[in-house]
Amino acid sequence: MTVSPAERDAMRRALALASTPGVPLGPNPRVGCVILSADGATLAEGFHRGAGTAHAEAAALNAAREQGIDVRGATAVVTLEPCNHTGRTGPCAQALIGAGVARVVFAQRDPNAEAAGGAATLRAAGVEVEAGLLADEALEVNRVWSFALTHQRPFVTWKLATTLDGRSAAADGTSRWISSRSARLDSHRLRALCDTMLVGTNTVAVDDPRLTVRDEHDRPLPVQPLRAVMGERDLDPASLIFDDAAPSLQLRTRDPQAALAELHRRERRHVFLEGGPTLAAAFLRAGLVDEIVVYLAPMLLGAGRNVVGDLGIGTIADAVHLEVSDVTVLPPEAGEDANVRLTLTRKV
Repeated sequence: MTVSPAERDAMRRALALASTPGVPLGPNPRVGCVILSADGATLAEGFHRGAGTAHAEAAALNAAREQGIDVRGATAVVTLEPCNHTGRTGPCAQALIGAGVARVVFAQRDPNAEAAGGAATLRAAGVEVEAGLLADEALEVNRVWSFALTHQRPFVTWKLATTLDGRSAAADGTSRWISSRSARLDSHRLRALCDTMLVGTNTVAVDDPRLTVRDEHDRPLPVQPLRAVMGERDLDPASLIFDDAAPSLQLRTRDPQAALAELHRRERRHVFLEGGPTLAAAFLRAGLVDEIVVYLAPMLLGAGRNVVGDLGIGTIADAVHLEVSDVTVLPPEAGEDANVRLTLTRKV
């Protein structure tokens, strides 16, 4: 790969633009673009602000046009391969060609089969193309989106709160509070990074959760994930999950693959699995849990509800092995014990 120091710096800036706070995490990728002159000076920049808005390349070209800047012969540095299809907006590859850009440097190849091929289109039009600059960093910006497009299903995070002996509730069914307030606030932060909350019908029937995302003052956030409930049982339409606080959907199936296929069809990219032990076991048995977030409380119950149901494992040799990717101690508030947040992925 042949890139200049100015192009490398521009890619770092484009990655920062792509990561701008407040940009929706789905259904589209987060993308940043910086346009450089022949001598490496920044002419314009832009980023994608969400579905239906201008893509990053178009935003940067529009910014240059508004300032009366001629980008003919310039280099576009972009975090994702310019798209090659017409969706809610036009193809970015053609926009760059039409603007007279002479060179394009991009980081991550587009995993979306419908949009891929922009690099070939650019080269066919005589535009010089370099691919793969800071590709790993770009992939991390769109980790979940890339997974969903590659695997044709949403990324699944299973979140649970447990005692040291693996109990999610005491023998009498009480569970408030196993987790600390700081753990619950942290959980809401993670909820806000997903576009779908998923529970089973039994959780709705027994616990009647609202499943909204709230801030530290218990106020609902302005943008809420979809609240999905999975199962064939008829539910009370007055259940809190069906109120107008956030969009809701019942997936009338017990098959995790079918549920995820329907969510993917609806352009959902990241499922936050918060159901009970039966639903968790179903997803684990199907190999459809990609990440586990555990809030571990320093307490023992000795009896009560297990955090996960029967996985069909009869011998230690068949145990599900997990890899720890993060360990964070969440500071306690007055009168509480500190919780530990573990983030794990399944070993392949």
